Amino acid sequence: MDVAAGSEMVTIPAGVVTLSDRRTQRSWPVELAPYQLAALPVTQALYAQITGRHPSTAVGDQLPVECVSWQDAARFCNALSLREGFAPAYRLHADGEGIEWDASTDGYRLPTEAEWEHACRAGTAGPHYAPLDEIAWYRGNSQERIHAVGGKRPNPWGLYDMLGNVWDWCWDVYDAEVYGTYRVLRGGGWFDEHWSCRASARRRSHPAFQVDDVGFRLARSPA
Repeated sequence: MDVAAGSEMVTIPAGVVTLSDRRTQRSWPVELAPYQLAALPVTQALYAQITGRHPSTAVGDQLPVECVSWQDAARFCNALSLREGFAPAYRLHADGEGIEWDASTDGYRLPTEAEWEHACRAGTAGPHYAPLDEIAWYRGNSQERIHAVGGKRPNPWGLYDMLGNVWDWCWDVYDAEVYGTYRVLRGGGWFDEHWSCRASARRRSHPAFQVDDVGFRLARSPA
């Protein structure tokens, strides 16, 4: 991967994370094996390098790519995997919408919701891993605009922008019974109030929607 345009991958240790849903008042533990997560969200430069496309509303090579759908993100993961000699993680259906994850591959993919929260917390407790103004661009300090990746303090595992700047697409379906195919978003964005920029905060969106505060970061499983 072109580190100048994208980000390095950080190895995340195994662990257990407890997810929760405020709407249903449910919580459930998830055990995780080691995996890799990108230190930064995918930038506009890396996205353009791989796809030739510039979908974002704001313009800047080191800004996070946004206005990319969940489907766009999955296709990007496959394209980057092929470019770097990894087996693609996703099987795309002929209709262009259905996507299946082959968990046996070593290709780039979206993190699961549990992987995202485990990495965000980085062994800490509480709503965020440090004072919010030190680690995140949100409505209180962003001047209501997106910012270049890596401009705030990383978490203890070396991950930047886990909270604020742009929401991250995750692999998981949010609640199939109520919201159908809507997928999970995590992390909060540049236009959100502080209560949305928490390690446990969840949002959802249709997998085909493109929103100007939604991007993604890359994950990989060990070969």
